[in-house]
Amino acid sequence: MLTVDKLDGITLKISHAMALTKKSNLDLYFFIPGELGLTPDVLTENEFYYNAITQKRAYYSDKTLLPLVHSRLAQRGGLSSTQYRVSLSLFAYQYVIALDKAVVQLNKHDNESVTTEEVDAVIELALDILKKLRRSIPYEEGLKRYYANIDNYLSWYTGQRFLSLVAHMPRDGEYKTLKDRLITIVEKEVAHRKLNNYNSKGVRDDVTRMSNKMRLLRRLIEHPIILKERTTSLGKNVKRMVKGLATGLVMVFVTMTVIVARDYWGEITISFIIAMSFIYALREIFKDDLRDVLWRWFRKNKPKWLKRYIDPTTNKAVGQKYEWLDYTALSKLPDSIKRIRKKRIVQREEQILHYRSQVEMSTSKFMSGYEETRESMVVSLRELTRLMDKGSDKVYMLNNGQVSRESVEKRHLINLIAKEDNHNGEPKYYRWKIVLNRNKIVAIEPITVEEINNPFSLLKE
Repeated sequence: MLTVDKLDGITLKISHAMALTKKSNLDLYFFIPGELGLTPDVLTENEFYYNAITQKRAYYSDKTLLPLVHSRLAQRGGLSSTQYRVSLSLFAYQYVIALDKAVVQLNKHDNESVTTEEVDAVIELALDILKKLRRSIPYEEGLKRYYANIDNYLSWYTGQRFLSLVAHMPRDGEYKTLKDRLITIVEKEVAHRKLNNYNSKGVRDDVTRMSNKMRLLRRLIEHPIILKERTTSLGKNVKRMVKGLATGLVMVFVTMTVIVARDYWGEITISFIIAMSFIYALREIFKDDLRDVLWRWFRKNKPKWLKRYIDPTTNKAVGQKYEWLDYTALSKLPDSIKRIRKKRIVQREEQILHYRSQVEMSTSKFMSGYEETRESMVVSLRELTRLMDKGSDKVYMLNNGQVSRESVEKRHLINLIAKEDNHNGEPKYYRWKIVLNRNKIVAIEPITVEEINNPFSLLKE
């Protein structure tokens, strides 16, 4: 399952939970309006990859309580202390992800009515999960300290998310009871942390120190479950070979030309020197062009980067991922992607950026009990917003016989089409419309593409 959400003002978060299969392919097609003037000369593929894309892959379990069960087994001596830390961290990590997603969905209704049932459901689930966590406190001192750090962070983060709900709720009187309930829960969590002496008075009284401490605790949670990455840029040796080959071919041509010129003039004259200068100038011009042509030919359809995933606990390699990132043309896209994008005149001006990845994981080397991973890809659109014009457009409005002039912000529409293939059936297709202005992502609208996900639909035409 693939999801796309707004992480902050100008950043997309693309999440992909890898199924039980060991292999998975992902294709992302960004259709960028031609009026922005994006070209490989303005922003190269390497610049976009290193400046705009951040990735993180973690252990994942679709059985919500499985990590908690593992941690209880470890507490009773059924599993090692290392397994306890991994399981408890995974439980906390998945709780934070689920709470974030639920709160973001509720906060989307900032200007609409939020039903108390929806908020109540989130509250009850969060409190139930925290209650399950606090039922079993380990006795071993080392594990107890680890548990305290996890409980400390989840208590604080739950309070932050609930206060976010309060801040985004409508100011109508009917929501007063719901707000009071959320504030009461936050106050109880503050009292819980104080009762257990999780934070010193100096930390509790200083918002900055508290925030920084929680940031460190978040890293503590993520450390045993976020796989280490080692990224290698592929093709370096091929690049050296191509550079040498291009230089050699050009020098063969230059040498043959010099021999012919020497036979023609017979001796070194002014004309011979001018001809040699012209030949060497051509060598410098065409050497780079020939090198670029050979490079594109040798590297065509080859991956550009290789990521190796390493378990942070065992330091064993558990998987790898090949990645591509290229500008492409509409005519070169697969028929299924063309069908989703549909044919419109505006497409002729669009610039298409295609990201592709092939992942292969060795599930047998995973920590005991886990067979899945979840990848979060953060894509910053800052490089695109820099290409947008400043200012706003003026629109004239007629209202009750009066003409008024309104300022309208300039917005651009980016289409994102994704293809997910987990090698356990037919590939799945997704599409989103991303509305963007110079300062932020205004909206992300998912578009249904069921007719493409149905393999028999392609037989209708």
